[in-house]
Amino acid sequence: MRLLIVEDDTDVAGFIVKGLREAGYTVDHAGDGREGLFLATTESYDLIVMDRMLPHVEGLTIVQTLRGTGNATPVLILSALADVDDRVKGLRAGGDDYLTKPFAFSELSARIEALLRRSRSGADAETRLSVGRLEMDLLARTVTRSGRPIELKPREFRLLEYLMRHAGHVVTRTMLLEHVWDYHFDPQTNVIDVHISRLRAKIDKDFETPLLHTVRGAGYVLREPEKPAA
Repeated sequence: MRLLIVEDDTDVAGFIVKGLREAGYTVDHAGDGREGLFLATTESYDLIVMDRMLPHVEGLTIVQTLRGTGNATPVLILSALADVDDRVKGLRAGGDDYLTKPFAFSELSARIEALLRRSRSGADAETRLSVGRLEMDLLARTVTRSGRPIELKPREFRLLEYLMRHAGHVVTRTMLLEHVWDYHFDPQTNVIDVHISRLRAKIDKDFETPLLHTVRGAGYVLREPEKPAA
């Protein structure tokens, strides 16, 4: 699941982003309204957490712009404006939920989960990924292979989700660093190799046919086993 956090307070943003990434979400952050509007209208997100009082472009203006263009991405408005009239204004502008500051992260997380469930119920949006008999439930955040549960840590879950979304295609180290670790530079460490090794041990080790392959000099690919020739 990919989330966008639009929040100009660096401490609040850092708190939210850290907690959500630890929970296994892929998170982008915009520090002002202009950047938030750009990302919200040019990228695809499962949910947006939107502060109201932002530099350059006000949060509710961004929400109204999204709704005016037919963008139905769930928006959780986060604001210090706590009066009833403020909450009503936020919801009528197109927000799906409204949480006032200060807040407990556990409540923020629960509201996000509820909005994601609501947006997926009865919708055509993808909530499950599968490669062969490897299956991932994005809402329950579970992984199984041939019906057997596989326990993954949050970073391993994000790594596998990215590989599954790009199944059959080679994924480079740069792509993984940017989309799984949010690094826009090479840290010159073996962090990817370590996580790939751990992931491979969990999804392939006890099964006859491997799904995760290293493409020398290029990256990694997750693909279904080839069917035997007739």
